[in-house]
Amino acid sequence: MRFSPALFRHAEVLLSELLRSAFPADLVVSNYFRQHRELGHADRGFVAEIVFAVLRRKRSLSARCADEVTSRRLLLAALACLQGMNRRELAVVLNESESKWLAHAKAVKVDDLPVAVRLDLPDWLYGLLTEQFSAEEIERLAAGLNQPAPLDLRVNSLKAGRQDVLARLLADGLTAEACPYSPLGIRLAGKPALSKYPLFVDGSIEVQDEGSQLLGFLLQPRRGEMVADFCAGAGGKTLLLGALMRSQGRLYAFDVAERRLARLKPRLARSGLSNVHPVRIDSERDIKIRRLAGKLDRVLVDAPCSGLGTLRRNPDLKWRQTPGSIAEMSTKQAVILAAAATLVKPGGRLVYATCSLLEAENEEVVRSFLAGHPEFVTCSAQEVLATQGIMIDCGERLRLLPHRHGTDAFYAAVMERE
Repeated sequence: MRFSPALFRHAEVLLSELLRSAFPADLVVSNYFRQHRELGHADRGFVAEIVFAVLRRKRSLSARCADEVTSRRLLLAALACLQGMNRRELAVVLNESESKWLAHAKAVKVDDLPVAVRLDLPDWLYGLLTEQFSAEEIERLAAGLNQPAPLDLRVNSLKAGRQDVLARLLADGLTAEACPYSPLGIRLAGKPALSKYPLFVDGSIEVQDEGSQLLGFLLQPRRGEMVADFCAGAGGKTLLLGALMRSQGRLYAFDVAERRLARLKPRLARSGLSNVHPVRIDSERDIKIRRLAGKLDRVLVDAPCSGLGTLRRNPDLKWRQTPGSIAEMSTKQAVILAAAATLVKPGGRLVYATCSLLEAENEEVVRSFLAGHPEFVTCSAQEVLATQGIMIDCGERLRLLPHRHGTDAFYAAVMERE
């Protein structure tokens, strides 16, 4: 791909839309590319990569822009300071005044900036992280969150084995390796287009972060059981649970949004699963939930959360969330967890999980729940995984972090009803 004024202009227009949009960045980017089908795969890759780089490093890039923070300057600073492009390479889009400014921007000593600015974190988030991590670990965590996420796949064990899939990917010229923890995980290099790839079309593989895959192994569903994915969304974890059950038993996929469940349907058709029952509910108090009280063997609650553990792929979230939105989220999470717990029968398992970094959405929610529900006791997440041959240093309550495990940041508590 050759850098050009036209590509730079697309990136500038898209970034301007992103910075003023109330919608998630991935949705805005997808819509933009649908409107500009003249852009090829490599061109879309360049534009997406540079605008997401700006979103990740917006605070330190803004410091380089001095008094005039515009989409154009943010992009030029990113290309020069993050991508290493020199003034000769950028000459096709630079004017004389910008050339002088860019030299100044590159000379800014990032180490002299305030810590939160240097790490590209909002002050409130940096403050909360200092209560949970050492200064040294925050540095490593921020660096991990500011890297693009790799592309992880999950092999559908109903249709294929991981070694066979790896061999096929390599034979087709894709660079792939087994994920270190998930027995079904494969990590690809780069961002190849998969929507028309035969193994994707026939349901042998699905895109799913390795950390997300491990949540299914924490629930550990068995053949013939009654299981629920309480906040199923588009069903990535639902499909994994169904495969672990060998498509036997009954698996409910609950969600309040019809449009999210609609995205599950084509994936379900590809998967070959016959035990999944998508169910839209009005709320956690829906009569459909109450009818199943005390009847389920296992319930997964991957609760709606801030998403701050997914900043590698959703960097805009750190600029969109606020302390107020976190407080609202933790209240909602407590209500959802309590409702999901009513489904679990004696001896059954309940897993509460989020893709958040924050104690307010994780430990505090679980601690409050356990205080009000003494019939539930916690199990060691690390030991649950070890019994399945998954050796990972993740703690009593699962905590995954990008700089430690190479995954998105996840939290999970495994509980059983006595």
